[in-house]
Amino acid sequence: MTRLITCTLVLGTLLTTSCQAKENNPQVVMDTSHGKVTIELFADKAPVSVKNFLDYVDAKHYDGTIFHRVMPNFMIQGGGFEPGMKNERTTHDPIKNESDNGLFNERGTIAMARTSKPNSATAQFYINVKNNADLDRANAQDRVGYAVFGKVIEGMDVVDKIESVDRDASDRPKEDVTIQRVELAKD
Repeated sequence: MTRLITCTLVLGTLLTTSCQAKENNPQVVMDTSHGKVTIELFADKAPVSVKNFLDYVDAKHYDGTIFHRVMPNFMIQGGGFEPGMKNERTTHDPIKNESDNGLFNERGTIAMARTSKPNSATAQFYINVKNNADLDRANAQDRVGYAVFGKVIEGMDVVDKIESVDRDASDRPKEDVTIQRVELAKD
């Protein structure tokens, strides 16, 4: 009987701790021309990337931008261009790369896009449409990798729709796939 009570208490503590960790992770809803995507942001593991992303969300930076790079069986990338590939939005200073945070570029995760310089990410992000272990720190050619900071928790079917749009030879969608708005999820 004592063992059962102890196990129940331990299980209850683990579930409460798990629920508390989830409560501290903000969620955003990305409303796109193809549907809505809800993303949990891992503020506990990628605080710099999450703060950066949320700063852009608060500034409405992503509203009206497009997914400008769609690579089937790889990822979809957005957050930097307006329709017509206009790049007229101001970005903040680049952030520190957090690819050493223990998160992996798995299907459905969102990560910071960057140039060949490790600490060059600003506003652009990508969503993995498959497991991309070669983008993780341990497997990346530059041994730095790309910082995952969240995961799609609803709307992966929307991501899959975006992945399948017609695109040109430069992996740009032939018709704009617009991010209409990104907002913090309401409780």
